[in-house]
Amino acid sequence: MTRLMIIKAKQSLGQNFLVDRNTAVRIVDSYDLSTADVVIEIGPGYGVLTNYIAAQVKTLYAVEIDRRFYELLNEKFKNRRNVVLCHEDILKFDLDKLAESSLRIVGNIPYHITSQIFFHMLEYRHRITDIILLMQREVADRILAPPHTKTYGIFSVISQAYAEVENLMRVPRTVFSPRPKVESAVVRWRFVEERASAIKNHVFFRKLVRTAFQQRRKMLRNSLQPWIDHTHQYATRRPESITVPEWIELSNELI
Repeated sequence: MTRLMIIKAKQSLGQNFLVDRNTAVRIVDSYDLSTADVVIEIGPGYGVLTNYIAAQVKTLYAVEIDRRFYELLNEKFKNRRNVVLCHEDILKFDLDKLAESSLRIVGNIPYHITSQIFFHMLEYRHRITDIILLMQREVADRILAPPHTKTYGIFSVISQAYAEVENLMRVPRTVFSPRPKVESAVVRWRFVEERASAIKNHVFFRKLVRTAFQQRRKMLRNSLQPWIDHTHQYATRRPESITVPEWIELSNELI
């Protein structure tokens, strides 16, 4: 029995490992990497994606929270000078400690912390070119959802306010071990500074969107009291009917 076989996934860490190498190649191809890229990989696990990424980029920071895999990766990539292993929690990882000014974020992530990872990285958007994550397909649908749909919500609005988002590919359950109960997708956020610069107060913008969608069935005159009263032009509209530019405009008006 190999070491690969005896390291079991931890349910508490949401570990589902990509084991199909053909799929790994397709995913890394979708990243469109170059030899000038500096990449942060979240949760490399056995290093299936890591191996293909490292062969194509200038520097790869592999951030692994699980010591078992950190030690395995340390042995596997000890002769790769462009691979830097970091035994850390990505949600506490300080990107500002890295010297490079332009970073790309990739990875097969624990699905239950997808939004947490995105919002953590959002704080470093001035240093990040794009984020490309393998995630639950239902979450991908929410990120890409347009207004007037049931899946359009907080994650949709904030993602689209800061970035161009696209679904790069779908990934079946069968290429993972252990096999997840859901289908997956690879989603890319490409940060666009022109979009972010239109928001006058980022903290208030996010608070406004969150507050409204927490009561998504209510009209804004009810969910956004005391900011909006019955005389406001958006008073009788519901959150899912407000487009991303309108959310930005409303936020700027109310601060």
